[in-house]
Amino acid sequence: MSVDSTIASLVERRAAILAAEPNLRARNLAERLGISEAELVALGGEKSEVTRLRPEWSGIIGAVGALGRVMALTRNESVVHERKGVYGTLEGGAHVGLIVGEDIDLRIFFTQWKFGFAVVEKMEDGSLRRSLQFFDAHGTAIHKIYQTPETDTAAFDALIARFATEASPVEVTAAPAPKQALPDSEIDVAGFRAAWDALKDTHEFHGLINKFKVQRLQGLRLAGEGRAARVPAASLRATLEAAKSGEVPIMVFVGNPGMIQIHTGPVENLKPMGPWFNVLDEKFNLHLREDHIDSAWVVWKPTEDGTVTSLELFDREGTLIATLFGKRKPGVPEDEAWRAIVNGLPEREAA
Repeated sequence: MSVDSTIASLVERRAAILAAEPNLRARNLAERLGISEAELVALGGEKSEVTRLRPEWSGIIGAVGALGRVMALTRNESVVHERKGVYGTLEGGAHVGLIVGEDIDLRIFFTQWKFGFAVVEKMEDGSLRRSLQFFDAHGTAIHKIYQTPETDTAAFDALIARFATEASPVEVTAAPAPKQALPDSEIDVAGFRAAWDALKDTHEFHGLINKFKVQRLQGLRLAGEGRAARVPAASLRATLEAAKSGEVPIMVFVGNPGMIQIHTGPVENLKPMGPWFNVLDEKFNLHLREDHIDSAWVVWKPTEDGTVTSLELFDREGTLIATLFGKRKPGVPEDEAWRAIVNGLPEREAA
């Protein structure tokens, strides 16, 4: 089959699927077509103009602040995190970057970024919706940036023109099989627990699990009493509802290998819809598949500012879906109202 006929077949099948399910998300549409989402975007369409972007990732992200208010979207297999705001100054380097702001708060791992596109879609009302979309080497979405009514569209068009390059084939690689955890018997559990108790900052936790060669979920299971406890999978909903009713500001971290996106603030409009549990606020939207939560854990980490308490959600493969904290800043003790919410969750089984 020629390349042209393959593309024609994909376009025809895409049209048939969308005719039946017009609200299907791009990630799921790509799965149905048997291609990656990056390949789906590269197909283009009658109502969209797609421009390939040069792989100057830090340059592009550093220029997004000039667009004004946009919507930042980061997701993984189980959750979509959307936050509106203005991108602040990009800090860091070519490999790891960060944007720290009240609205847009990102930790960026540029080494995972492989493909970038600008997409201009013609909407049903005739308006244009601009977006920047970035993918890893497997064609999996890392981060997307969408125009809002407050966006400077002339600046958006100028950014696209500045970083545009010629279209070329999107050649994705297969994702590697997940790395298997070491048997518990090969872990220095006593040393791991002692090092956990010596933590001074939550950011040291990643180094801790790497040092002792434990996977994150395995580490929580081996942590022992007072460090981690398994709670019911329904704890996400209970936590968000308690934060809403108590007007407790929280932090919601959602990530993938190329990006971590953080919401800090209240949650107000909570809506379950089928398997999805949603936060539908003006600045912040969260869409999380509750049926993907295989285990939920309350985790206590010592820091120089006192104990920091989090709720961590994992899928059946042991992949981290999302992490929730109370709103906090370095040098400030944890919010007692947040601590009370999470410590009040019923323990399902001891870690």
